[in-house]
Amino acid sequence: MIRLAAPTHPAYPRVVRASAWYDLVVTVGFATPWTYALVHDGLSSLGDTLGLGVLPALDPMQILYANLMGSVVVVWALLRIIEPLPAHGLFDGVARVQFALWQAYALGHGATRLLWLFLVVEVAFGVAQLWPWRWTRRTGLVSCPRLP
Repeated sequence: MIRLAAPTHPAYPRVVRASAWYDLVVTVGFATPWTYALVHDGLSSLGDTLGLGVLPALDPMQILYANLMGSVVVVWALLRIIEPLPAHGLFDGVARVQFALWQAYALGHGATRLLWLFLVVEVAFGVAQLWPWRWTRRTGLVSCPRLP
């Protein structure tokens, strides 16, 4: 197994926490059907105003998936706000690469161009959290303090 020495720069936990606050602010509205309807209307209006396109009409499955994503991301964000460990930054950076890939895929298949606003932030936070790991040396698993 590969062990990566975690970035030790004191700014790294602040980057992890900043990305978590961004996630919390952006996704808390996705966590319930009622708030998602408001977020959906707001994003559609914004996309229409900016000429970037509107979101598709709401349907029960879209609401379900938005709520599932919102709920998981809110919990993940709270964990990183409370305990911004280097390992959390590494895993969040990997998740942001995945999110960015799926957002790029959606854009390539006709999704509203409003998605570009989110894609840019995903890539920026992904790079900010993964870049410091490039200087780490390989010695086994990702080190992470154990909880008592």
